[in-house]
Amino acid sequence: MTVEVKSLEDFYREAEIFMERDLTSLLPPGINRDIGHFNVFDIRDTMRKIKQGHPMPYNRRAYYKISLIRGRNRAEYADKVIQIKENALLFATPKVPYHWVPEDENQSGSFCVFTDTFLIKDKSGINLDAMPIYMSGGYPVFEISDEVADDITLIFNKMKRDIVSEYPYKYDLIRNYVLELIHYGQKMQPSIKPAIKSSSGNRIISLFLELLERQFPIDSPSQQLPLRSPKEYAARLAIHVNYLNKVLKENTGRTTTEIIHHRILQEAKILLKSTDWSISEIGYTLGFEEVAHFSNFFKKHAQITPLAYRPSQV
Repeated sequence: MTVEVKSLEDFYREAEIFMERDLTSLLPPGINRDIGHFNVFDIRDTMRKIKQGHPMPYNRRAYYKISLIRGRNRAEYADKVIQIKENALLFATPKVPYHWVPEDENQSGSFCVFTDTFLIKDKSGINLDAMPIYMSGGYPVFEISDEVADDITLIFNKMKRDIVSEYPYKYDLIRNYVLELIHYGQKMQPSIKPAIKSSSGNRIISLFLELLERQFPIDSPSQQLPLRSPKEYAARLAIHVNYLNKVLKENTGRTTTEIIHHRILQEAKILLKSTDWSISEIGYTLGFEEVAHFSNFFKKHAQITPLAYRPSQV
């Protein structure tokens, strides 16, 4: 079994069922391959599926999603569980699966789905995965006040209004709404250290993080991380390993090894939760030839064994 990746085609196939509408009525008018993809929905329209007893999927999504959820819920995002009493703003990325569990029927709000190409207008484009809200290691689920939820509702209402309009530049306008939501979330994140002044240092950090993220997600038990050690990353970047470690330590407060291990641990937790692969298979994909080595690594960093961390099968 490989990790399930829900494509936009899968999303619309399910949407036809739980919204009881045909595909042509769900697709936004005027959308085409050159634009990328964007659409916006009401939470209430999706609740029929949940009330019928179908759980919301826990998978890796091939598209991005921003949700304003009003109601009592539980969000299981990567390896963290977040209880939401009233309102939440949730950012979903294709790299990390999440599980949204409504805890009462009083649910409302909106969500939009889009591809990275929707936000790219030229070759310089926008790298979503480089934006703080979507960077690895975060948990972009924010509990928000009624006042903030009302402000975000206005943005979604503009999306819904403009997407059905005949205005020829409506998707340019909607791109701005999406970026406004992204920046709304980024302002809610904890402040981080400013980048070091050296432009070469900044480039090294950016290239290292990009190289690290290219290793993920792990989609098959036959796949294995090509890079695991600081020396391997430094060689790929054509710099000395000591210099790589110095730049990362000065800017992030963590060594190269600590950053790599943190990302491997995060992926291990995701695979333990979202696949039925054996502990040995998961360890192998993450570069551990012996299952004991993987188990020791996981227990050292997570303070729990892989088997104990894995959800029990009902």
